[in-house]
Amino acid sequence: MIEVRLFATFREGRQKITFLEAGQFQTAAEVIDYFHIPHEEVAICLINGRHSRLDASVKDEDVLALFPPVGGG
Repeated sequence: MIEVRLFATFREGRQKITFLEAGQFQTAAEVIDYFHIPHEEVAICLINGRHSRLDASVKDEDVLALFPPVGGG
């Protein structure tokens, strides 16, 4: 299973944490597509707590965390 954690606006209409079958996905981008999140909206992608590119491989027991751009000030 891949544990997917969504943050901020990515949680709207979705669960905070979702578990997906690892065999269905090869890359972080494929997981993002599963959630219908445009790639350009992903500001930070972490796999097991490490910054990763969207084309990075995902495997069983990985934790994928996705963050949109955050404004403030």
